[in-house]
Amino acid sequence: MTAWPDDDVILYDGVCVFCSRWVRFVATRDVNHRFRFTAIQSGYGTRLAQAFGIDPDDPDTNAVIHGGAAYLKSDAALTVLSALPGWGWARVLFLVPKPLRDAVYSLIARNRYRIFGKYQECFVPDADMRARVME
Repeated sequence: MTAWPDDDVILYDGVCVFCSRWVRFVATRDVNHRFRFTAIQSGYGTRLAQAFGIDPDDPDTNAVIHGGAAYLKSDAALTVLSALPGWGWARVLFLVPKPLRDAVYSLIARNRYRIFGKYQECFVPDADMRARVME
């Protein structure tokens, strides 16, 4: 894994309805405000994506920087989920073989716009969450 200077940053597709709902889900449950967020469409998000080999124009994964390392696909989702208060049980899902987890993740990622929809532009977070957004 490549190192990144900021920690606990979630990179997501800001025009994806599903991805934006994931960010809201995390923000609501992250009572200690551990995680920060950046849309891949932002300048910071684009640089982060490029550093980890994600095409900013056609992202196929979210990512999280945690403990100085980048996690992608199902590893990213489970890393975030298991770090949330009351969700530590999600660590057991790491026992599912990574190829299987990533296959399911990729299937959803490929079809996310068709299934969940797409915003015309990045969603605008509320004031509380806005302080946690990195652009």
